[in-house]
Amino acid sequence: MSALMSYQIPTQEDAALAVESSRLLAACIGKGESACLRLHDGNDVLQVPIKAIRLLVDILDAMARGDAVSLVPIHKELTTQEAANLLNVSRPYLVKLMEGGEIPFHKNGVRRRVLFKDVMEYKRTRDQASMLLLDELTAEAQEFGMG
Repeated sequence: MSALMSYQIPTQEDAALAVESSRLLAACIGKGESACLRLHDGNDVLQVPIKAIRLLVDILDAMARGDAVSLVPIHKELTTQEAANLLNVSRPYLVKLMEGGEIPFHKNGVRRRVLFKDVMEYKRTRDQASMLLLDELTAEAQEFGMG
Protein backbone atom coordinates (compact mmCIF):
# COMPACT_ATOMS: atom_id res chain seq x y z
CA MET A 1 0.00 0.00 0.00
CA SER A 2 1.40 3.44 -0.90
CA ALA A 3 2.07 6.20 1.62
CA LEU A 4 -0.86 8.12 0.12
CA MET A 5 -3.35 5.45 1.02
CA SER A 6 -1.94 4.49 4.43
CA TYR A 7 -3.99 5.45 7.45
CA GLN A 8 -5.07 4.28 10.86
CA ILE A 9 -8.56 4.59 12.29
CA PRO A 10 -8.41 6.54 15.57
CA THR A 11 -9.29 4.65 18.74
CA GLN A 12 -11.92 5.99 21.14
CA GLU A 13 -9.07 7.21 23.36
CA ASP A 14 -7.47 8.99 20.38
CA ALA A 15 -10.81 10.62 19.52
CA ALA A 16 -11.36 11.84 23.09
CA LEU A 17 -7.84 13.30 23.26
CA ALA A 18 -8.31 14.90 19.84
CA VAL A 19 -11.46 16.73 21.03
CA GLU A 20 -9.61 18.39 23.91
CA SER A 21 -6.44 19.07 21.89
CA SER A 22 -8.42 20.62 19.04
CA ARG A 23 -10.26 22.93 21.45
CA LEU A 24 -7.01 24.13 23.04
CA LEU A 25 -5.22 24.63 19.72
CA ALA A 26 -8.19 26.41 18.12
CA ALA A 27 -7.88 29.06 20.84
CA CYS A 28 -4.49 30.03 19.32
CA ILE A 29 -5.98 30.87 15.92
CA GLY A 30 -6.47 34.56 15.25
CA LYS A 31 -3.81 35.68 17.70
CA GLY A 32 -0.96 36.43 15.32
CA GLU A 33 1.02 34.69 12.59
CA SER A 34 2.48 32.02 14.90
CA ALA A 35 1.91 30.40 18.26
CA CYS A 36 4.32 29.16 20.89
CA LEU A 37 3.68 25.68 22.21
CA ARG A 38 5.41 24.28 25.27
CA LEU A 39 6.58 20.70 24.81
CA HIS A 40 5.81 17.94 27.28
CA ASP A 41 9.10 18.27 29.18
CA GLY A 42 8.10 21.87 29.99
CA ASN A 43 11.47 23.30 29.05
CA ASP A 44 11.28 23.55 25.28
CA VAL A 45 9.04 26.01 23.46
CA LEU A 46 8.16 25.43 19.83
CA GLN A 47 7.05 28.30 17.59
CA VAL A 48 4.54 27.05 15.01
CA PRO A 49 2.96 28.94 12.08
CA ILE A 50 -0.78 29.53 12.53
CA LYS A 51 -1.38 27.86 9.14
CA ALA A 52 0.09 24.67 10.58
CA ILE A 53 -2.07 25.03 13.70
CA ARG A 54 -5.17 25.33 11.46
CA LEU A 55 -4.17 22.12 9.67
CA LEU A 56 -3.58 20.39 12.98
CA VAL A 57 -6.99 21.53 14.28
CA ASP A 58 -8.62 20.12 11.12
CA ILE A 59 -6.78 16.82 11.60
CA LEU A 60 -7.79 16.64 15.26
CA ASP A 61 -11.42 17.46 14.39
CA ALA A 62 -11.45 14.59 11.90
CA MET A 63 -9.90 12.24 14.46
CA ALA A 64 -12.48 13.33 17.04
CA ARG A 65 -15.19 12.18 14.60
CA GLY A 66 -13.38 8.84 14.24
CA ASP A 67 -12.19 9.60 10.71
CA ALA A 68 -8.80 8.47 9.43
CA VAL A 69 -6.66 11.25 7.98
CA SER A 70 -3.96 11.26 5.34
CA LEU A 71 -1.88 14.29 4.29
CA VAL A 72 -0.89 14.57 0.66
CA PRO A 73 1.41 17.25 -0.77
CA ILE A 74 -0.49 19.29 -3.38
CA HIS A 75 2.09 18.52 -6.11
CA LYS A 76 2.25 14.78 -5.40
CA GLU A 77 2.09 12.62 -8.51
CA LEU A 78 -0.47 9.84 -8.28
CA THR A 79 -0.82 6.61 -10.17
CA THR A 80 -4.06 6.11 -12.04
CA GLN A 81 -5.19 3.62 -9.38
CA GLU A 82 -4.51 6.06 -6.52
CA ALA A 83 -6.40 8.82 -8.36
CA ALA A 84 -9.29 6.47 -9.16
CA ASN A 85 -9.49 5.49 -5.48
CA LEU A 86 -9.64 9.16 -4.44
CA LEU A 87 -12.49 9.80 -6.86
CA ASN A 88 -14.20 6.50 -6.03
CA VAL A 89 -14.29 5.50 -9.69
CA SER A 90 -12.79 2.62 -11.64
CA ARG A 91 -9.31 2.99 -13.08
CA PRO A 92 -10.56 2.51 -16.67
CA TYR A 93 -13.14 5.28 -16.15
CA LEU A 94 -10.43 7.58 -14.79
CA VAL A 95 -8.24 6.85 -17.82
CA LYS A 96 -11.18 7.83 -20.09
CA LEU A 97 -11.49 11.14 -18.18
CA MET A 98 -7.77 11.74 -18.58
CA GLU A 99 -7.65 10.81 -22.25
CA GLY A 100 -10.77 12.95 -22.84
CA GLY A 101 -8.95 15.99 -21.43
CA GLU A 102 -11.07 16.36 -18.28
CA ILE A 103 -8.13 15.69 -15.96
CA PRO A 104 -4.60 16.78 -16.98
CA PHE A 105 -1.92 14.09 -16.87
CA HIS A 106 1.52 13.29 -18.18
CA LYS A 107 3.33 10.10 -18.94
CA ASN A 108 6.34 8.75 -17.13
CA GLY A 109 7.53 6.23 -19.70
CA VAL A 110 4.38 4.29 -20.56
CA ARG A 111 2.66 5.03 -17.25
CA ARG A 112 0.17 7.86 -16.79
CA ARG A 113 0.67 10.15 -13.82
CA VAL A 114 -1.69 12.80 -12.50
CA LEU A 115 -1.11 15.53 -9.93
CA PHE A 116 -3.09 15.37 -6.70
CA LYS A 117 -4.14 19.01 -7.15
CA ASP A 118 -5.61 18.24 -10.59
CA VAL A 119 -7.59 15.28 -9.22
CA MET A 120 -8.94 17.41 -6.38
CA GLU A 121 -9.85 20.24 -8.78
CA TYR A 122 -11.80 17.77 -10.94
CA LYS A 123 -13.52 16.43 -7.80
CA ARG A 124 -14.42 19.95 -6.65
CA THR A 125 -15.88 20.82 -10.07
CA ARG A 126 -17.77 17.50 -10.23
CA ASP A 127 -19.17 17.99 -6.71
CA GLN A 128 -20.28 21.56 -7.52
CA ALA A 129 -22.07 20.38 -10.66
CA SER A 130 -23.79 17.63 -8.67
CA MET A 131 -24.96 20.12 -6.04
CA LEU A 132 -26.34 22.47 -8.72
CA LEU A 133 -28.25 19.61 -10.32
CA LEU A 134 -29.58 18.52 -6.94
CA ASP A 135 -30.74 22.08 -6.21
CA GLU A 136 -32.53 22.19 -9.58
CA LEU A 137 -34.23 18.85 -8.94
CA THR A 138 -35.29 19.98 -5.46
CA ALA A 139 -36.74 23.23 -6.83
CA GLU A 140 -38.57 21.30 -9.54
CA ALA A 141 -39.99 18.83 -7.01
CA GLN A 142 -41.23 21.71 -4.84
CA GLU A 143 -42.73 23.42 -7.86
CA PHE A 144 -44.78 20.30 -8.58
CA GLY A 145 -45.70 19.82 -4.91
CA MET A 146 -43.61 16.70 -4.53
CA GLY A 147 -41.91 17.69 -1.28
